[in-house]
Amino acid sequence: TSASESMEAVVSTQSTGDELVKQLEELKAELSTLQVQKVTGGATNKLSKIKDVRKSIARCHTVLRTNQRDNLRKFYLKKKYMPLDLRPKKTRAIRRQLTTHVAGLKTLLQQKKDSHFSQRVY
Repeated sequence: TSASESMEAVVSTQSTGDELVKQLEELKAELSTLQVQKVTGGATNKLSKIKDVRKSIARCHTVLRTNQRDNLRKFYLKKKYMPLDLRPKKTRAIRRQLTTHVAGLKTLLQQKKDSHFSQRVY
């Protein structure tokens, strides 16, 4: 397969993981043959193709990684805790803020004060 064909094929994120892995194997095999040709003194047009194949491999890896992360996000959606790398980054200060639930809670003492000395209605 040529590098230009493989690049267009990788861009579609709808392709299944098996197809991508198979395509990745083909690209790696093509890269190894191109590198052998480089060492043995191959044609210059083949040497310029090495860069395209390497970029295609990187695209394959990127698509596989994003699919994997999406599946992990779906898996941890209903769980109590989520891995740190899947949590939203935001800022350090925002991450350390109290959650809305915890911020709205009242202490036992405050609950007693509210019940015993409620707001008077005139």
